[in-house]
Amino acid sequence: MKPSPKKTPMREQDPKERIRNFFEVPYGYSEEEAVAEANRCLQCPAKPCVSGCPVGIDIPAFIRKVRERNFEEAAKILKQYNNLPAICGRVCPQETQCEARCVVGKIPNSEPVAIGRLERFVADWEAEHAVQTKIEIAPAKHKKVAVVGSGPAGLTVAADLARKGYEVHIFETLHKAGGVLVYGIPEFRLPKSIVEREVNYVKSLSVQIFLNMPVGRAIPVKDLLAEYDAVFIGVGAGTPKFMGIEGTNLNGVYSANEFLTRVNLMKAYLFPEYDTPVRRGKKVIVVGGGNVAMDAARSALRLGAESVTVVYRRTEEEMPARREEYIHAVEEGIKFYWLTQPIRYVGNEKGELVGVECISMMLGEPDESGRRRPIPIEDSRFILEADTVIEAIGTEANRFLLSQFDGLKLNRYGYIVADENTGATSLRKVFAGGDIVTGAATVIEAMGAGKKSAEWIDRFLSGEYDPWK
Repeated sequence: MKPSPKKTPMREQDPKERIRNFFEVPYGYSEEEAVAEANRCLQCPAKPCVSGCPVGIDIPAFIRKVRERNFEEAAKILKQYNNLPAICGRVCPQETQCEARCVVGKIPNSEPVAIGRLERFVADWEAEHAVQTKIEIAPAKHKKVAVVGSGPAGLTVAADLARKGYEVHIFETLHKAGGVLVYGIPEFRLPKSIVEREVNYVKSLSVQIFLNMPVGRAIPVKDLLAEYDAVFIGVGAGTPKFMGIEGTNLNGVYSANEFLTRVNLMKAYLFPEYDTPVRRGKKVIVVGGGNVAMDAARSALRLGAESVTVVYRRTEEEMPARREEYIHAVEEGIKFYWLTQPIRYVGNEKGELVGVECISMMLGEPDESGRRRPIPIEDSRFILEADTVIEAIGTEANRFLLSQFDGLKLNRYGYIVADENTGATSLRKVFAGGDIVTGAATVIEAMGAGKKSAEWIDRFLSGEYDPWK
């Protein structure tokens, strides 16, 4: 039978049902659906899809095994390259990476192979069938590496180095490992049981994870540098930004970081089982157009909001959120105000938020991001009624932590200056990667940085490479 030009559909929760719960929205492929989708792959000898994958998965190889119904071998191939496949299969922007290079997607009226959905299927099949994928671990090298932060970059560098024979210790400030995977991404997009499963896999490689251990406070940096042969900093960029407009201090104005951390990591959505207070607004406005804005908006809706409105200063075409997340938000009834910029928060005599004064925008010439710069339109101010605002306009580095690394060079934005290819920083034996170097990016890009750093840390510790000479 001739393969379909379109992706095999993935079944999902009905929008009317899912807005009342935090269960995962897509159900994933069945075995038959996965095989049908795998049969759409052309098995191109040039493998252009691989060049779009930050961790270099041999995509045609694992898809070929799915086609043959050899799911165990498919899982083994994935694990050779990717330590967190169940996570990547759910949250990576495949549409702009591997799938963007897929030859099938270049055929008129055809869609690329659903690489991400197949990756998710294989990872979930492996877990469901309790398959223990055997990964070769090199003989012990009797050298120790400290990893600061247990997010995507930290977990990746730790797993890869453990497989190379190093003793690896991860130091995590929070009480759960996973970084942004546990505090930033909602349950309905990435179930925390999946994150725990992937973290347990990393621990199975003999990686030790120390929780509630803020480096710089619980453990001095000088002690870390003295005890370990190499250090990797992968703490992400989790400090929230605010626009700083009038009324920011009103009761009802939140950062997406605080809101999502309460909902996700502290499980406020399970009240009263978890006694975590969280704002349950009735008329909620979310500021921003990225994935974090979509996560905040969809979470607010599930917490009981009567209306949720996203305001974004550019248009739908420029918004950085994944298309899938935007479509899900629209299906769930979230409203969008395009070309709109908040300029003032309006409060009552009790100091409570009651509205957001906005101004309409128009697009001018492209700015440094490559997107057209939004320009205010005179005499276009208007007020939107709101009792809650969630600002999702980006994050920045934790400057206190980085200040503990004396001599660590930072750029003008406060991020670590590190070699793009190796992760080497200005401090001897200290490497870094992920959002703390690039600023907020994607999970898979952070993993790619961790993978590169693991390779060069190995070369450094084996005496093959020393960037500080």
